[in-house]
Amino acid sequence: MDRSMHSMIARVRGAVAAAVLLALIGGCGAYKRWAYEGFSRDGWQQPEQVLAALEVQPGERVADIGAGGGYFAFKLADAVGPGGLVYAVDVDKDMTDYLRERAAEDGYRNVEVMLAPPDNSTLSPASVDLVFTCNTYHHFDHPVEYFSRLRSALRPGGRVAIIDLDAQRSTLVWLFGHGTPPSTIVTQMATAGYRLERSHDFLSRQSFMVFKPTP
Repeated sequence: MDRSMHSMIARVRGAVAAAVLLALIGGCGAYKRWAYEGFSRDGWQQPEQVLAALEVQPGERVADIGAGGGYFAFKLADAVGPGGLVYAVDVDKDMTDYLRERAAEDGYRNVEVMLAPPDNSTLSPASVDLVFTCNTYHHFDHPVEYFSRLRSALRPGGRVAIIDLDAQRSTLVWLFGHGTPPSTIVTQMATAGYRLERSHDFLSRQSFMVFKPTP
């Protein structure tokens, strides 16, 4: 076994050990937040560059689908400012409870937390300028139907940004199967009624694509 394989196995074992420890000392909620955030995420997620690429404007309304522990939701809330609004949407009640507590404790009045079923965002018609989802797309059982339904929530000029793990960029996808090939996302989104507007390649583990509804 070569050195790179030993290193990869060591990293996986370390991650598993950390997850077990968090589960023991912090309960289910802490484990889930670790699962969403991981360690040193800022280094590979490049949130500042992601936000710059999204060109989020003050006053806009954004939906973070699969908000998890709020890694992007609160950054998006800072970007839209007090005149904007972020809908932090998740299917996990542990996460939405945590998001509400954090929003209240940190004074984020422009974050509205929404517990939604897996097949429907429950967003109102023409309610958002941007739908954002990170490492969530591969969890959708029926992505074509989900995003087809989501079209009605977009305001004129609205867009959908999808970041998801890519097997060609991430060992974790190869190990655990969590991810979606970019070509599959493009095909499914086209079927759902969207066209690819822009693709970014600066993320080391993920694809990053922005779509707009097809006229």
